Amino acid sequence: MKTQEVISYIIEWLNDYIKNSGMKGFVVGVSGGIDSAVVSTLAAATGKPVLLLEMPIHQPIEQVSRAREHMDFLKNKFSNVLTKRVDLTNSFDILTDALEVDEGNTNTNLSLANTRSRLRMTTLYYYAGLYNFLVCGTGNKIEDFGVGFFTKYGDGGVDISPIADLLKSQVFELAKEMGISQEIQKAKPTDGLWGDDRSDEDQLGATYPELEWAMSVHKNHVSSDFSGRQKEVFEIYERLNKAAQHKIKPIPICIIPKELM
Repeated sequence: MKTQEVISYIIEWLNDYIKNSGMKGFVVGVSGGIDSAVVSTLAAATGKPVLLLEMPIHQPIEQVSRAREHMDFLKNKFSNVLTKRVDLTNSFDILTDALEVDEGNTNTNLSLANTRSRLRMTTLYYYAGLYNFLVCGTGNKIEDFGVGFFTKYGDGGVDISPIADLLKSQVFELAKEMGISQEIQKAKPTDGLWGDDRSDEDQLGATYPELEWAMSVHKNHVSSDFSGRQKEVFEIYERLNKAAQHKIKPIPICIIPKELM
């Protein structure tokens, strides 16, 4: 991949999109993870007004510190960047009490995890509405179009997706090129919705490199073509991909020209 050219292409796409939309800037939720770090840096590099929101809900301290450090990094580097912390922990707890959560239901924890994501979406759109900003999505290609690893009407509820045409490994390439902190680059990927240290890979049952492999062979193979771990990963991807089809979000994404990939 021609990393610097891809970075320039996405920044230009963002600038063109906001010019044509008539909106004034971007809002990005920053979690302390690699995807939001890359998207927020790309948005900041446009020169347009950017609001970065940190929205903890019972968040582990290491995620909070990575998010804050990245926001400070961008604020110090770009004069067009503003940052804000909106602690949603109390709001989530009040909502949980009002819902009279059924701890005996096996779907309760997943439903509450998705509720966290939807509270954050609501917060992003509140500020987007105040300032006539666009909400930037932070999903990558594997998550958005491979296994559907996002919350419908949560982190899937965005206006545009700048990195949705990039694999996770390619997102890491951009992060390295743009000088994203080593702490973020080395942190295990997590959606931060559970209040513990479980990773994306814990939830998915496969690593991102494994899922990228499955995505690359999925259209031309069936599970019986493989054995061992490859067969297992292929079947995980196949199951998740099938379930993801009803979640695919019809929003503008930045399609990277093949000659840059």
